[in-house]
Amino acid sequence: MAKKNTGKEEDKDRQVKSQQAESEDEKQSVDMDEKEEVSVGDMKAEENDKEEAAGENPEEKKDEADSGDEEAESQEEKLAELQDRYLRLSAEFDNYRKRTLRERIELTKSAGESILLSLLPVMDDFDRAMSLMESAADSKAMKEGIDLIYNKMREFLKQNGVKEIDALDKKFDTDLHEAITKIPATDKKKKGKVVDVIQKGYYLNDKIIRYSKVVVGE
Repeated sequence: MAKKNTGKEEDKDRQVKSQQAESEDEKQSVDMDEKEEVSVGDMKAEENDKEEAAGENPEEKKDEADSGDEEAESQEEKLAELQDRYLRLSAEFDNYRKRTLRERIELTKSAGESILLSLLPVMDDFDRAMSLMESAADSKAMKEGIDLIYNKMREFLKQNGVKEIDALDKKFDTDLHEAITKIPATDKKKKGKVVDVIQKGYYLNDKIIRYSKVVVGE
């Protein structure tokens, strides 16, 4: 009887162990499946995170590309407008420079026209005087003719702002006179003064255009 009981107990133990082994196998299988599911889920989540971080959304990329193209076109239009304005300004300045240069040349050519026209009557008087000198026997008439021309010339110079520098018997002044030579003064009062004028000097308004060439007494 003891042996029979022992055999039954052994069978029972085997069944229990077999059930435990099966239970452990099932548990390990479930754990493996869960691990695989977790691993796949993690991989998918990782890929999604990478895509979001990299910004690999095609629509967003398209919008960014369109925005970049529009900005580039706008910059090109602005550059073209600036270049056009520069060319226009350059052309206008070149035309202005040429026009002012031409006007300056014309002004230089005709600047003395009015003065020359005013001198022509004086030349006419000289022509008449030269004609009279050949046949005139009266020196007095000749002198009067020359005086007339001289006074007309002085009046013309005066009208144009030209005035004679008063030098004779004046104290020698280096700002007005140019000493050609010095001679002994016959009178002490003439020492250091202009005793003779070789060539007259003139003002043009308040500016000296020619110094008087003088002889100074010492």
